[in-house]
Amino acid sequence: MTAAKVKNAGVGKHQDGQGLFLRVYESGSRCWVLRLTVDGRRREIGLGGWPEVSLADARAKAFGHRAAVASGRDPLADKRRGDVPTFREAAKKVLDANRARWRSDRTATLWWASLENHAFPIIGDMAVDRISQSDVLHCVEPMWATRTETARKVRQRIRAVLRWCQAHGYVQFNMAGEVIDGALPPMPRIKSHFRSLPYTAVAEALAAVEESGASPSAKLCLRFVVLTAARSGEARDATWGEIDFNACEWKIPAERMKAASEHRVPLSDAALEVLDRAKDCHDGSDLVFPSPLKPGRPLSDMTLTKILRDVGLADRATVHGFRASFRTWALEQTDTPWAVAEAALAHSLGDSTQQAYIRGDAYTKRRKLMNQWADYLQQT
Repeated sequence: MTAAKVKNAGVGKHQDGQGLFLRVYESGSRCWVLRLTVDGRRREIGLGGWPEVSLADARAKAFGHRAAVASGRDPLADKRRGDVPTFREAAKKVLDANRARWRSDRTATLWWASLENHAFPIIGDMAVDRISQSDVLHCVEPMWATRTETARKVRQRIRAVLRWCQAHGYVQFNMAGEVIDGALPPMPRIKSHFRSLPYTAVAEALAAVEESGASPSAKLCLRFVVLTAARSGEARDATWGEIDFNACEWKIPAERMKAASEHRVPLSDAALEVLDRAKDCHDGSDLVFPSPLKPGRPLSDMTLTKILRDVGLADRATVHGFRASFRTWALEQTDTPWAVAEAALAHSLGDSTQQAYIRGDAYTKRRKLMNQWADYLQQT
């Protein structure tokens, strides 16, 4: 081919020789393509568009690629390596891809923070195909024996990022996978439970909270958590649209539930009284328990914990621990069937086979149980 022929070539392929050709599209655009055989497989490599890449430039690029093949290299693999992301860049892609399945921003924050604290200082700016087994071990091995759970989570998240890289062809092997098992001896899992008060002390704790200097919204939210045996986040994010005063019911949508299914909570008279008082905290949003410091935003997860700290209960109880207090009371002070008490905590009942046959939620029986719990707290 000549420069004039390149400029005036019609639609189609125009061979220059040795696998190099010009492809002309109906739109008039032109691009250079080199056809090669690498490891017995035919490959096509784009060399750029004309006129940005001249005939002489295309021939020079083609010569370089043919020389690479002759020396045993794969030009396409070399080209892909130029686009390999750093570990931090890949982690951001994985984080964004997983946001949709995580129920709260807090999960994403903790996921990213663990990598920022323990992985990014070592491998954050490294191209993922340059990360070795020793690099990953450098991230987790120092804390494997002393902070085992943190180390496990960091390794799991590094592994997830490299799995994404593997799926996209950036790495061939996952350096956080089984290849490092031998360097990380099995460590016993230390099972710890949320601190919880004996159920006999819950009423006294609520009285102390009521006398505290916390905001009305926070105090009412904590009382509502206890009376409904709900998780902190479910109560803090509760909206008036979820409350049905006529049916005495709180309907929590699936996207806010740990099990990702809608949960109905029967409301006792005491819980309804909390909601009536919460109307005075209205800030114009739909939140039942809005933050007094940030209008339109829910209370933070630390707000309720701070109340327990302020009244001297933080070393004996957590907010989540009140669910354990409720469950222990139901076991020891009532004849409530196991399944009903578990349903009150929005726990899944049985294994997957049993769940396929359990279609009800024991709602009527749960209403009786929640009324009993409220009566117990008022009488003690």
